[in-house]
Amino acid sequence: MLDIKFIRQNTEAVKQAIKNKGLALDLDRLLKVDEERRSLIARSEAIRAEQKKTTDRERAKALKEEFKALELQLKIAAEEYDRLMDQVPTIPSPDTPIGRDADENIEVYRWGDTPEFDFKPKDHIELGTSLDIIDFDRGVKTAGFRGYYLKNQGAQLAMALMMFAFNKMVEKGYKPMIPPTLIGEQFLYGSGYFKESKYNPSIDEIYRVESSEEGEPKKYLVGTAEPSLLAYHSGEVLKERDLPIKFAGFSQCYRSEIGSYGKDTKGIYRVHEFMKVEQVVISKADIPESDSLQKEMVDITKEIHEELELPYRVIQICTGDLSAGKYKQFDYEVWLPGMNRWAETGSASNFLDWQARRLDIKYVDADGERKFAYLLNNTALPTPRPIIGILENFQTKKGTVKIPKALQKYMGGAKEIEK
Repeated sequence: MLDIKFIRQNTEAVKQAIKNKGLALDLDRLLKVDEERRSLIARSEAIRAEQKKTTDRERAKALKEEFKALELQLKIAAEEYDRLMDQVPTIPSPDTPIGRDADENIEVYRWGDTPEFDFKPKDHIELGTSLDIIDFDRGVKTAGFRGYYLKNQGAQLAMALMMFAFNKMVEKGYKPMIPPTLIGEQFLYGSGYFKESKYNPSIDEIYRVESSEEGEPKKYLVGTAEPSLLAYHSGEVLKERDLPIKFAGFSQCYRSEIGSYGKDTKGIYRVHEFMKVEQVVISKADIPESDSLQKEMVDITKEIHEELELPYRVIQICTGDLSAGKYKQFDYEVWLPGMNRWAETGSASNFLDWQARRLDIKYVDADGERKFAYLLNNTALPTPRPIIGILENFQTKKGTVKIPKALQKYMGGAKEIEK
């Protein structure tokens, strides 16, 4: 959500952002509805003022009827205004590539050599089964499609990844948090995880939980710790001297994956639940500072991947693949030999004040002025795809898997995964 005053003053720039992001929003219609809404508000206030002054009973009665009619018109205009405002995008950063879709994203960094094997390598499904560390059959029996059990050293590997990433965040000055994974809809709307103003199960990859008590507010399972971490300061006015605020949240994550029907159906590449360490930053409304903070987060995740010895690359997301609220985004992709492809392991996003306006997160600057904060988030590390990366990249001819040195202390000192 943008400031309507900003939209009025920068109409052409917003229209260009709508075009570049491939959105179907009629900005002229929004501006017309805004004008109608303001006119109705002004007329309503004028009638209220006259009602307080008039002593003529007939005139008072007429004013009352006119006010009721205006109230209805204003309600209709306000609903359309809110619906259209929800669709207004953040203008992308000047260095964001102009492109139609994901095919036009740009690789900006690459690290590590993709492995060459002198034997026929296995994919993570074969390795997980032969090493008895992933049970797919009982996972499906228990949880249905995309269900899985991590077991033995597979379970240790997942926890090792999380502890490694979580401790790395603490070392870098991020406050460790284990936030709720069951949250209210206002926080998913506020952070942009609803594609519309309300939850739509046909397009939103979010699970809604049925309440056992009548009238209880609806709750949802998060797909990342980001909404819960952002909710922590929602509705609050912070002090500039306390910014930036840096959180690192560990959570279980749940995603319905409704948009990926038929895609990547085997293994743990695309699953309904997993674990992740997420970073969230609340900064003052300063673009250079938020750019610097985003770079800091990207650099930390690069460091994590390199300490895990995983071949990876960083992709800058183009306008057509950038969601409405985002100013700038980078994705991380790890090389998976078994799938012969790069696979996304996370992303770093800068929303400027788009989320803060929805979540009402403000701060008071040095001059006493209240401003909406800038909000950023970044995936430090999830579990499934890095697990795939480790199994497939570090497999040996004898069928074992070498454990990256950075994880060995979390796995009892073991240097290999073996049955």
